[in-house]
Amino acid sequence: MILYMDTSALVKRYISEAGSDKVVDWMTAADFIGTSLITRVELVSALTRAIRGNRLPAQDIQEALDDFRADWFSFQHVNIDEALIERADSLASKYGLRGYDAVHLACALIWQDLLGVPISFAAFDSELIVAAQKSGLEVLSG
Repeated sequence: MILYMDTSALVKRYISEAGSDKVVDWMTAADFIGTSLITRVELVSALTRAIRGNRLPAQDIQEALDDFRADWFSFQHVNIDEALIERADSLASKYGLRGYDAVHLACALIWQDLLGVPISFAAFDSELIVAAQKSGLEVLSG
C-alpha cells in the first residue's frame, strides 16, 4: 500500500487518541508513506498547542516531537510549487475546503498522478474525507 497522510492522521501516530491504533496499523502496512512539506510545521504546531492547552505534559510532547523529527526523513515529501497551489486553489473552490486541507488533497492527487498507481489517503477531517472520496481517492479514516 502507498499511503498519503494528512496532518489529522499523522498526529495520531505521536499523540495517543481515538484512531491512533488504526494509524499505526496503516503505517505498518504501508510500503511507502508520503505527506506534504507543510505537514512538518502543522504537526509541530499541533503538538506544541497540546502543551499550552494542558492536554499533554511537556515531557510527553517533547518525546513526540523527537520521535516525529526522527521519522520525518523516512516519509516521502510532496513538494509545493505553483502547479500544486493552482490545483489546491481549484479544490478549495470546488469543495469548500480550508487552505491546508486543499493543499493536502492536491498533494495526494498529484502524487498519485506521478506514481501512476492508486494511493490510500488517510485523514480524520470529515470535509476533507468527503472531498478526497469525490476526487476518486481510496480513503482511510476513523
